[in-house]
Formats: sequence, structure tokens, C-alpha cells
Amino acid sequence: MTDPVSPQPTHTVFRQTLQEITQPFIDLFHTSRALWGVNLSYVLEGLTYFGVVGLLAIYFNDFIGLNDISAGHMVAFQTAGITLGMLFFGATVDLVGPRKALLVSLAFMLVGRVLLAMAPDLSASRGLWSSAHLLAMGGLLGIIAGYGIYQPACYAAVKFFTNEKTAAMGYAMLYALMNLGGFLPGLISPPIRKAFGITGVFWVYAFLTAVGIAVVALILTNRAVRQATQAVGKEAEWRGEQKERKTPKEQLLFYLKNFPVKDYRFLFFVFILIPVQTLFAHNWLTLPQYCNRAFTGVVSENYEFFVNFSPLLIFVLTPMVAALTTKKDTYTMMIIGTFVMALPTFFLALGPNIVTLFAYLVVMTIGEAIWSPRFLQWIAEVAPKEMTGIYMGIGQFPWFLTKVITGLYSGWFLMHYCPAGVPPDQMQTGSMWFIYGIIAMMTPVGLILARRWMRLGFKTRHEG
Repeated sequence: MTDPVSPQPTHTVFRQTLQEITQPFIDLFHTSRALWGVNLSYVLEGLTYFGVVGLLAIYFNDFIGLNDISAGHMVAFQTAGITLGMLFFGATVDLVGPRKALLVSLAFMLVGRVLLAMAPDLSASRGLWSSAHLLAMGGLLGIIAGYGIYQPACYAAVKFFTNEKTAAMGYAMLYALMNLGGFLPGLISPPIRKAFGITGVFWVYAFLTAVGIAVVALILTNRAVRQATQAVGKEAEWRGEQKERKTPKEQLLFYLKNFPVKDYRFLFFVFILIPVQTLFAHNWLTLPQYCNRAFTGVVSENYEFFVNFSPLLIFVLTPMVAALTTKKDTYTMMIIGTFVMALPTFFLALGPNIVTLFAYLVVMTIGEAIWSPRFLQWIAEVAPKEMTGIYMGIGQFPWFLTKVITGLYSGWFLMHYCPAGVPPDQMQTGSMWFIYGIIAMMTPVGLILARRWMRLGFKTRHEG
């Protein structure tokens, strides 16, 4: 008779969790110069991207003269356009290589951000389809094209600069540093905005984009790339000396033949996540205006901090949650995570209060840390052999729809429940967030109701 396995002591669990948090920093100082260049660029781009998107709706309100509905459409145009842009422009990295692709993408984004900063001053006309609006949209197109190239290039670069032992940490480091960059606008933006306005902040972000170009050009040099790829045995692959690939026609036929339109369980899973994913979109479509209009004092004056607070929590919480839930069932964690993420939306239904606002941000982010990393893991688990990439690609399409759908109605809700120029005590923000909470709750409820059906399909597939 064997003794039962005793649970690990609390201090052991704490030490393991602490190691999971600190390990990316330790590994950061042992990576190649080339990977340093990618990571530093990603921090800067995380800062500029989240910094711009958090101010974008208010920028279109105050500087371009659009109402909340049209401003929401513009934010959705950028965020959804980026997701779509990756489908059209992501192949750039295969044509010119990650280094050149990064330089090209950052050049596009620099032009786009300069246009955003200049548009109000280049034209006195305001309103929908005015010259100022068209110039600003031109800026958004530059950002869309650039970011559509940038993110695939960064992930491709990590692939080239890591091996089987270091790849997982390389990608985790990239994700963590992006979220760290996403938090920084909350510290940088408020004092600049108070002194120079939103366009002044945009000029700073344009300058940081130029710094990002210098980082790639000076740190991610051809010599650094050669040394990094030699170190992991991928120099030949970097140069394109790869095994024979399918022709574009063959790739298209293979894609169409294996398109998972008949996998109803898979399609249900990825589309049932749309309701809870709307909360991600509200981080830039609703939360900036809500903090600016429904509060007074510190929250209203420093709304960027609250809008960009979640990425800092994700930076800290994701490795902690991963360490504590590694052996837990993926589908169960999806249910728990989406429920935890949706639930705190009802905190905001109680009305504007800094305590409930912080509670919402913290609890929602815990939920995100539970389920979001598990999403792609679940897709990889259920995808048939040699079809993982196709399933991964289709799995991202609902995120594109989420950005579009949420952008279509968020402005209407702001105009009716959190309008500009109305005293906070005359707003009905609680009703707005209650409705958003009901929408988000559709995800965990749907996952629970479909649990037996989903598990049956998963079991049948792996036994078949």
C-alpha cells in the first residue's frame, strides 16, 4: 500500500510561482542581441499602440468633431483593420525577412501617427468626412498596414532566434513585455496631455515610433541576426534555404479542402467567446470616455492610468495563474475564466465609484489571465493532425468580428447612458454596464450548457 501524495507546502508553491514570474526577466539578460532588439521594439510598440488607441475615441470627438457613434466606428476601423491587415500583409515577412519587415512596418506606423497628430492643424474643417477626418483616416490606414506586418514579423523573428528549448520562453517574454508596454501610457500620457493636449501625446508616440525604428536598425543588425541564428542552428532557414514548399495554388487548395466549416463544435467554441471578448473592446471603446465623463477628480484627470491598468496586472498575473493551474482541465478553466471575467461588469452597474472601478479591473483581469492563455491551447488540442495552423487562423476570426460588432453599438450606448457635457449624477452608466454584463455572461453560460456535447465530440475525435 502506497502512501498518499502529500500536497506541496505553501512556501514551495510560492517559490515556484515566484520563479515563474521572475524567470522571464532572468532569461531576458541571457538572450541574443537580436532578440533583445525585438523585445525592446515590442515594448516601445506596446506603449505607443495602447497609448494611441486609449485616446483615439476622445481624439475623434474633440479634435475631428465626430459624435460618439462615429468615433466608435473609427476605433473599430483601426482595431478590426489591424486583425484583417495581418491576413493580407502578414506574408510580407516571408518575402523580405523579419528585419526588413519590421523596418517597413514601423515606417508605415510612423507616417500614420504623424498624420493623426497633424490632421487637426492641417485642416480647419471638422465633422464626418471633412478633410481633417479624411487625413486622420489616412493615418489609421498607415497604422493598420504597419501593424498588420509588425506583429507577424515579431513572432517570426522569435521563431528564428530561439530553439525548441527556448521558444516557449521567447514567446512568453514577448507577450509579457507587450503588456508591460501597454501599462506605461497610464504613467506617461496624463502629464503630457494636460500640458499639450491629446495631439501633443500623439507627437510623443510618433517620436517613440521613430526610436523603435532606430532600435531595430542599430540593435537588430545583420551581424546580430547572423550570430543569433547561428547560435540556434537556423541560419540556413533565415536565408531561405528551406525544404520545398507548396506552390500558392497548392496552399490555397489545401486550405479550402481542410477549412473547418463542418466542425460545428469548434465553430461554436470560438464564436461563443465573442460576448465576453466585447469587454476587451470596451477597454478602448467605452472605458476612456466612462472614466473621463462619469468621474471627477483623480479618475477623470488621469483616465489613461485606469484604462491601461489591466496590462500591468496581466504582466504579473498570467505566469502566476499558469503556475497554479497547469494541470487543470482546459475546458473547465475556460468556463471559470470567462465567468470570472464577465462577473465584475456588474460591479460597475452600481454606479461610478473608484472602489468598484478598481474591483472591476482587477477581477476582470484575473479572469482574462485564467482563460485567455488557454484559448489557443484548446484549439491546438482539438485540431486534427496537420490542421493546427488552419484552426489557429480561423480561431482569430471571431476576434475581428468582436471589434467590428462592439464598435457598431458602443457609441450609441455612450450617447444615451454616458453623454458628454452631462453632469455625472444625471448619467445612467449603471444601466449601460448592466447590459454589457448580461452580454458577457452569455459566454460562460453557453460553455456550461454545451459542456457535455463539446466533451463528447472531443472524446470521439481522439478515439477515432
